[in-house]
This record gives sequence, C-alpha cells and structure tokens, in this order.
Amino acid sequence: MGMTMTQKILAAHAGLESVEAGELILVELDRVLGNDITSPVAIREFEKLGMDRVYDKDKVTMVMDHFAPNKDIKAATQCKMCRDFCAEKEVTHFYDVGQMGIEHALLPEKGLVVSGDVVIGADSHTCTYGALGAFSTGVGSTDMACGMAIGKAWFKVPSAIKFELKGKLNPYISGKDVILHIIGMIGVDGALYRSMEFTGEGVASLSISDRLTMTNMAIEAGAKNGIFEVDEQTLAYIAEHSDRTPVVYKADEDAVYDETYVIDLSEIKSTVAFPHLPENTRTIGNVGDVKIDQVVIGSCTNGFYRDIEEAASILKGRKVAKNVRAIIIPATQDIYLKAMENGLLRIFIEAGCIVSTPTCGPCLGGHMGILAAGERAVSTTNRNFVGRMGHPTSEVYLASPAVAAASAITGRITDPKEVM
Repeated sequence: MGMTMTQKILAAHAGLESVEAGELILVELDRVLGNDITSPVAIREFEKLGMDRVYDKDKVTMVMDHFAPNKDIKAATQCKMCRDFCAEKEVTHFYDVGQMGIEHALLPEKGLVVSGDVVIGADSHTCTYGALGAFSTGVGSTDMACGMAIGKAWFKVPSAIKFELKGKLNPYISGKDVILHIIGMIGVDGALYRSMEFTGEGVASLSISDRLTMTNMAIEAGAKNGIFEVDEQTLAYIAEHSDRTPVVYKADEDAVYDETYVIDLSEIKSTVAFPHLPENTRTIGNVGDVKIDQVVIGSCTNGFYRDIEEAASILKGRKVAKNVRAIIIPATQDIYLKAMENGLLRIFIEAGCIVSTPTCGPCLGGHMGILAAGERAVSTTNRNFVGRMGHPTSEVYLASPAVAAASAITGRITDPKEVM
C-alpha cells in the first residue's frame, strides 16, 4: 500500500520502511519550538524530568512573540523565564525583542525548517511549515518538554485528504481566500486529525507566502498538519534561506486518501469568514453592509512581505476611513526593514495607519489593538472565535490583506476592486 507525503516523512523519522494510518510510532524530531506563552509551562515540566541539558541546543527554538514587547509584569516574567532557561542551556536559537519576529514567519526566514523535517511546536499554528514540504504540527507544552529532553515524540499516523489544485488565482485573490474557501467547504472539523495534502499543477502559481498561509490555517479545519508538494519554487526558497539540504518526499501513486477535492484557483473569489468560526464564510458579493471599527493586517498567517506589499498598493494615495483604526504588523524584522526601505511604511503612515514592531499582538487578544464591546474588526489573522481579539461581544471578520486594506479605506467590508 502506498504512502502519502506525511506518512513517508514520519516513516523515515521512525526508522520504518512504511507506516499506515492509525499506527502509533515514535519519531525523531528535527526541531522543537516554543513561544513566550507556552515555553514557561514546558520549562517547568522539563525541570521535573531532572534533565540538565536539552537534547540538541541547535534544534530547540524559543521565540518571544505573543506578548512581546512585554505588555505587563506577567508577560515580562514569562519572557525572563525563557531568556534565563535558554542562556543556561545554551540554546542557539532564542529570539527576543530586536531579533525576533512572529515565530511561524521567522523560522522559515531563518532557514530553520526545510523539506522533509519533522517539527513540533507548542503552538497550534506550527503546521505552517508544511508549506516547505515538512511535517509540522502543534503539541502541548508537556510534549514540548519531552521533545526538548529526548528529541522524540509519539504520533498516531494520520490519514489524509488530497486537495488537487489547478488554474491560477485572479488579481487581488490570495492563498487566504483559497484556505477560507476550503474551510467553508469542509468545516472546522472537516479534516480532524488528518493531513491536508496540496498538490496539482495549480501549486506552481502560488507564492511561498500563499502556501505558508494555507498550511498555517490547516488547524482551523481540525487537521493534524497541512503539506504542499515540493517544487522548484520551494527549493529556491530553501536555498535562499538555509544552508541545510532538503529531503523531498512525494506521495506514492497508489497512496490512500480519505477524500480528494479538485480546486480550480481561477474560480476562487475574495472570501470573508464571519463571526465566530472560520467556516462561516461568504464570498465578497454576499457580505452585505458590514461597518467596521478596526483593520489588522499582519500575524503568522498574513504578515509576510507580499501581504504587506499588496496592502500598501491598495492604500497608496488613499486615506483610512474616519473612525477606523488600521494596524499594520510586519511578521519579522527583515520584513519590516524591507517595507521601510521600499517606502511602504510611508504609504501606511500617510494613509493614516500605524505600523507595529513584529508581534502576535491583537491576534489572540494580547495587545496592540484590543477590541471594546460591540466593535468589529476585519483581520488577516487566522481565528475569529468569541472574544478572540478582545471583548466577548466584539466581532472579528477574517479576510485577505487586499480585502482588509480596501475595507480600511471605506469603513466597511469591501471588495478591493471597488477602490482600485
């Protein structure tokens, strides 16, 4: 019986010739990741194990991004605990204010993940790295602690859903629209503990940032992981960012999939997820008149340079609507610097936006843009649960950077084609 991409990666890291869905295996890890919220719990569990060192100081990574720069004393204490631990254990890849970025944008940029890797992270959106042909998934802080200690983790091998992509995206349509379309189609539990595997000739037309966005939100369909077939674009990105050699795994011709969906990218329209679930989607022509108070463009889902650049192209020479707060959050320092050098920050500021240092910020109701009672935000983030960005009666509408930028100009959810 053939294996999927995910199954091949897991088999190789378990030292097995083959695996089947449902099999329980012990897997060697290439990277263990934590952030300023989840790492302190893992550190405490790690200390209970009585370990005096991490399994590999080059393969453990901590990124201070959720409440950093610190918003209060508790956040500062959390970061200090991580800082002290990494200094004591000589962890190579510790990223703090000034060097950090949003973790799931930072790791690919730093070349810390390549095709064929197995990565666990104490953050649900660790599934992002499947865009590079890696198996990556979110785990609890206890699993992170064990991973830091022994470099291994237990997995139940997931079955898979194939998404065969064809065609090309139209202007102002991005990977965010594609994944929202898919989640709206299969639901937030439509891929529960399964691998979402993206393949087909349409993959070539998607940028790496499109792919990172799509695999990032695999968890919003309940998936164990999302993964793209590796192509020349993937290998070029890895060669630019990493000195490691990628290992490419391609699904067997007779690999078993639970379902197969064919997605024509040329038919995808701007898509918005209404409160309070990512599956509650509507295409832009069916959103109605939804007035907004805030726009957030950033996050581990859509804070990449191409996202920032597209938003700037729409906001250039225009003004943010009165009574709308527009917050731009580049995902990493390098993205921030490139946006500055290319004049994008001036465009945002002249339009009436603010530009934040890289941080998760308002995405999880952290800081830098919390909503008051009854307020509405259009956001390029990945979740819109009740109270996700602030008060329980506030509302978050998930959308692409293009829709978010257009909405900032008009003060209501808007098709970017209306303002261009």
